[in-house]
Amino acid sequence: MAAGTTRLLAVPIAAITGTLLLAGCGSGSDERAELSVRAAYIPQPVSDTMAAGFLTIVNEGGAKDELTSVTSTAADSVTLHETVGSSMEEVASLDVPAHGQLVFKSGGNHLMFEKLKSKPVQGGTVTVELHFAASDPVEVAIPVKSATYTPNTGH
Repeated sequence: MAAGTTRLLAVPIAAITGTLLLAGCGSGSDERAELSVRAAYIPQPVSDTMAAGFLTIVNEGGAKDELTSVTSTAADSVTLHETVGSSMEEVASLDVPAHGQLVFKSGGNHLMFEKLKSKPVQGGTVTVELHFAASDPVEVAIPVKSATYTPNTGH
């Protein structure tokens, strides 16, 4: 009888364990980044070889991610720059916090397009691909605005 009792208890415990594992899988959707981009623009550059880019990466997911690189056919390289105080430096990556955003704005973090293949012109667009540590790449067509453009919202 003791063996039968153990056997009867084993089935419910296994069923409960399986249910908890499945419940854990279902809640995992909140444990990933959900990335989108808004307020992207490039001021028409004065230089024929360099331009700056600005945008906001929004993460509505429950996990942080990292922007690790940006590529574009418009330039030989696109680098990430962080501004702290009055100092600007190139960085290898920038965090995109869970339920938060990473903002690139004039006077702050920004993208630097180096060795432009052709000068971006107001009214045009520059396509970039944002690469992340965990999430799939995101392609963005960034509009080129006037050299003096200042966004009203988004930054």
